[in-house]
Amino acid sequence: MNSDQLLEKMGHLHPKVMDLSLGRMQRLLEALGNPERRLPPVIHIAGTNGKGSTQAMIRAGLEAAGHTVHAYTSPHLARFHERIRLAGELISEEDLVAVLSEAMEVNAGEPITYFEITTCAAMLAMSRVDADYTLLEVGLGGRLDTTNVVDAPRLTIITPISLDHQNFLGDTLPEIAGEKAGILKRGVPCIVGPQPDEVRDVIEAEAEAVGARLLIAGQDWHSFEERGGMVYQDEMGLLDLPLPALIGAHQVENAGAAICALRILGADTAEAALLKAEWPARMQNLRYGPLIKAAPQAELWLDGGHNPAAGKALAEALTRLPDRPLYMVCGMLNTKDIGGYLAPLAASAVKLTGVSIPGETATLSAYEICAAARANGMVADTAESVAEAVARVVAEAPTARILLCGSLYLAGQILQENG
Repeated sequence: MNSDQLLEKMGHLHPKVMDLSLGRMQRLLEALGNPERRLPPVIHIAGTNGKGSTQAMIRAGLEAAGHTVHAYTSPHLARFHERIRLAGELISEEDLVAVLSEAMEVNAGEPITYFEITTCAAMLAMSRVDADYTLLEVGLGGRLDTTNVVDAPRLTIITPISLDHQNFLGDTLPEIAGEKAGILKRGVPCIVGPQPDEVRDVIEAEAEAVGARLLIAGQDWHSFEERGGMVYQDEMGLLDLPLPALIGAHQVENAGAAICALRILGADTAEAALLKAEWPARMQNLRYGPLIKAAPQAELWLDGGHNPAAGKALAEALTRLPDRPLYMVCGMLNTKDIGGYLAPLAASAVKLTGVSIPGETATLSAYEICAAARANGMVADTAESVAEAVARVVAEAPTARILLCGSLYLAGQILQENG
């Protein structure tokens, strides 16, 4: 079987949609010989927003310093292989099939979730290839997340926390913060991005309980925009830097956490971290493919943010671009707060077109998206596809700025179909 066939088969091993637990993960890892204990030094990253961007900047900085880096992230956009980097390169089809097959065989049909068994396979792959560091991104929460099986990481990071996945993590920010803080380990420093006071209080209490040292944004390190550049400062001194290549004020905050990590790891490569990092579907300017050919005078942007905090960050990022009429094409899952996401964007958009995400059973319908948009005072209509939505915008405003947004699942399909 190829990797797609194996992955589809893995999706049927667990009878429930999701239940957070480490028991199944620990059972399979032990049967596989505990590959999580043989990983290169781990940087473990949790948070609601900014995990992937922060990881991308750390990886760019470490690689610029001459280090080899494994990286594990989720979800993927176009191909599962994107989730696993071995010493800087996406895992090959041959290697992916090998570790997926081994994990399937050793699991022997026992109940296990898709994310658990694929994370075990990823750790198996990363344990067999030499590298200097492993960047491990939390999938959901922290305390009971499948990645939280490394007893002694080199470093942990908690990026900004906001409301998301309340059905699994809790209804309040302190409850969610408690789950995210579950990655803290005794004696392991933790870099904490900008947080609301109630979140920071929870993280500080957990750090004291387990004996983890915190390096907190706004206290132990500072990052901010100044005169068209970025300034970073900590006890080691001040750095004058260019703005991150990734767009938005929130990326300055993510960059600060990344630089703090690099300095702890002894990598003096802050500028490379900012300028060389790439992270698709985060305010990504599309420049080629069928959609661009269909809208040659328009400006197309793709963003996979999907919660209220992401909507706020996206609205701020759009203010930094030259004036153009903004049209939104939005698709989102029904587990997300569509109204909260759209609220900060509503005043900026001329019109929103709602689309369903093809192949996703949990998608909001185009009509539900339009209803949420109208509740936020937006002009809205529906389309059968992203291509149809773009064509309508171009017919109305050929030079528009078109924002394709609302879900990483939608973004992944767009990237795949757009070449």
